Amino acid sequence: MTAVSQLVASLLRDVADFPKPGVVFKDITPLLGDGEAFGAVIRELAARHTGAAQPIDAVAGVEARGFIIGAALALELGVGFVPVRKAGKLPGETVQRTYDLEYGTATIEIHADAVTAGQRVLLVDDVLATGGTAIAAWDLLTDCGADVVGFDTIVELAFLGGRDAMGERSVHALHVVTGTADA
Repeated sequence: MTAVSQLVASLLRDVADFPKPGVVFKDITPLLGDGEAFGAVIRELAARHTGAAQPIDAVAGVEARGFIIGAALALELGVGFVPVRKAGKLPGETVQRTYDLEYGTATIEIHADAVTAGQRVLLVDDVLATGGTAIAAWDLLTDCGADVVGFDTIVELAFLGGRDAMGERSVHALHVVTGTADA
């Protein structure tokens, strides 16, 4: 386990029965509230992409905690930020994608002009669980012409199979939780 992975683990909070009974929610807000730790996480994520042969043109973050991570990472990398929002939250012309959840469907959207053809975009979120939202966001960006270079996350809940669901897409997690009780 890397030092950053240990740092993330030490600041994860388990919230029982959220958002529904039987679920143990992995909450990153204690990490976000620790400026030194949050800075270390952002710098670690940025280091993976700094000096790359083909630099990233933008960072896209999934609502809501992905906005926090994505905006900070975009600032650290010196690139723009693209918000991936729940349907109906963005003004102007949008492009949407609907995807299945275990209990129904959800729709996400971006501005129609948020990315340009061939633009290299890094997609980020706080947690990778089943992969449904990450896949939908990746495909939405790709449909709009972006070259999505990878999905970076702070925490991966490996026991939910999100990485496998992502298929050949590049996935990087700072901390991997292998069981429901792991921190």
